[in-house]
Amino acid sequence: MKVGVLYSGGKDSSVMAIILKRMGFVVELVTANFGLYDSYIPASKSAEALSLNHKILNLDKNILKKTVEIIVEDGFPNNGISYVHNKAIEEIANIYSIIADGTRRDDRTPKLDKNQIRSLEDRKNVQYINLNGFGFRTIETIVNDLFEISYEKSNKKNSSDYEVEIRFLIEEEGYLSKDFFPEHYQTRVIGFK
Repeated sequence: MKVGVLYSGGKDSSVMAIILKRMGFVVELVTANFGLYDSYIPASKSAEALSLNHKILNLDKNILKKTVEIIVEDGFPNNGISYVHNKAIEEIANIYSIIADGTRRDDRTPKLDKNQIRSLEDRKNVQYINLNGFGFRTIETIVNDLFEISYEKSNKKNSSDYEVEIRFLIEEEGYLSKDFFPEHYQTRVIGFK
């Protein structure tokens, strides 16, 4: 059976993809993009390193605009990131009957709660899979045994997260993205060990 995995190229979505592949699913990695910047390129490289098919999910720019409005109004990114993630999940559910992402138990955002998951599965007639039973330390243990990882200060060339195009649009709107997103480091899967 085919499964669409919402994919950033990071360790969590890569672990999800490999688990599903080893369970016998035909895995297609799918990275959301709004057409403002080719933010999918790092995820494409990670997918190639894992020998998995990769596709781009072209999303409506109005979703990104609404995301930026939420972030600017709140003064922090959490609700905006949740909004864009929910929209991406809704769209991927229009393509695949089994969908997955790399969200895990201790993620704060983005994350679908039980009611959102039930609603999604019922409305779209899909199966949704995530890493909800896995905590940070468990993922780190799996990742350390499985993948080669790059660890760099986050920037638009090493990340395929929603944040890349959100930052791009925030800057285009005349704001400073650093006022909303703290400096942080990005991990990206670059191959198997």
